[in-house]
Amino acid sequence: MYINFWYPVAGSDQVTNEAPFRTKLLGVNLLAYRDDQGAAHVLSDTCVHRGGALGKGWVRDNCIVCPYHGWRFDKDGKCTEIPTLASDEHIPARAKVDSYPVEEKYGIVFAFLGDLPADERPPLREVPEWGKDGWRANKLAIFEVPAYYERSMENGLDPSHNEFVHPAQGSPAMNDDMKRKPMNVQDVPWGSEFIVKFDNKETGTEALGDDSTLVPEVEAGSGHVGPNQMITWINFSATNRFSQYFFEAPVDENTTRVFFVNMRSWLLEAEHDERIARVNLMIAQEDIDILADLDPVRTPESATEEILVRSDGAVVRYREWLRKWDAKGWRIDLREIRRQQGDRVFAIPSPARRGEKNWVLKTVPLVAAD
Repeated sequence: MYINFWYPVAGSDQVTNEAPFRTKLLGVNLLAYRDDQGAAHVLSDTCVHRGGALGKGWVRDNCIVCPYHGWRFDKDGKCTEIPTLASDEHIPARAKVDSYPVEEKYGIVFAFLGDLPADERPPLREVPEWGKDGWRANKLAIFEVPAYYERSMENGLDPSHNEFVHPAQGSPAMNDDMKRKPMNVQDVPWGSEFIVKFDNKETGTEALGDDSTLVPEVEAGSGHVGPNQMITWINFSATNRFSQYFFEAPVDENTTRVFFVNMRSWLLEAEHDERIARVNLMIAQEDIDILADLDPVRTPESATEEILVRSDGAVVRYREWLRKWDAKGWRIDLREIRRQQGDRVFAIPSPARRGEKNWVLKTVPLVAAD
C-alpha cells in the first residue's frame, strides 16, 4: 500500500453534515463529513487528547466534536475548542489532526492520502465519458473483495483469466494470434494500458438480453493509473461499448473496497440499469470467488516464486510501476505497523506536515527506498 495517491473514501450519498462517516483506508481510520456549504472533508479519525474515535462524534458548526471529551476540530484538522480549558487559556498548537485534500466526482468522495504539494500529486483518473451524450452511467456500485488490493488490480490487468472465470461474460478466449505475441502494453502517465482481441465464442451479450451485436471478435483491454485506479474497455462493436472504472480502496492486507463506475454507449434507457448492474456484479462475484482463495495473500516478492508467461505482460508492467513508487519511499511498512499494533496509532501524513511541526500522531512507517 502506498501514500501519495488519490483514494475513494465514500460514496457521495454516504457523507452528510449530520454525522461523520467512518472508514478505514491504508490500514488507518478516517472520517468524512460535509460542512454547511455541502463541501466534503476527510480527517484522521483519532483524537489527539485521549484517543477517542472522532468519527463516533457529531458535526457542530462545521466542526467534528469528539464524543469522549467534546474537543472540536475544524475542516483543516485544527482544534477550535477544548471545553475544560478556562476562557483565558490557549489551545495547544499540537491540538490538531491530519486533514486531506478532497475531490468529489462521479458520485465518489476522493481524498489524496499523502503529503505532496498540489503540483506534484499523481492524477485522479478521469472518466471522459461522464456526462457526455451517447453515454449512460449505472448507479455507483461499492463492494468488498476479501483480498489484498494488488491481487485485485492484477486480476483486472489479466486478459487470460476470462475464459475460465467468466461464464457470465461468455467465457471470452484470447485470440490465438494474440497468444503468440508479447502483449503490447503501452505506458501512460503514472500507469500503463493494453488492448487485445477475444474470440467471441458466444454472443458476449446474452446475459444482457441483446444478441443483435454478434461479431466474431471482441476488442477489450485494461489499464491502470497509480496503484489502485483501473479501467476496463469492452468493445462489442464501434457503437456498443463499455468503459468500466474501478477505483480501489485498500482497507488493509486482507480487504479491498471497490468503487465501480460503469459507463455504456448502448442500451441507454433507464429500464436497462438494474439488469446491467446485476450482470456486472455477477461477473465481479466470479472474480471475488477466485481472489478470496489466492495464496499467498500478497503478491510474491520474488519472481522466482511463480511462473509468468506472455499473457502476464500487463501484470509485469504493473509490478514495475510499483517498484518505481517503492524507489520513492512511498510504500507503507505493513510489517512494522503489525509489530506496533496496540501500542501506537498512526496517521497518513497530510500536506500540512510539510510546513507545520509538533504533531501528536506518528506517520505510518514507510519502507526505506533502495
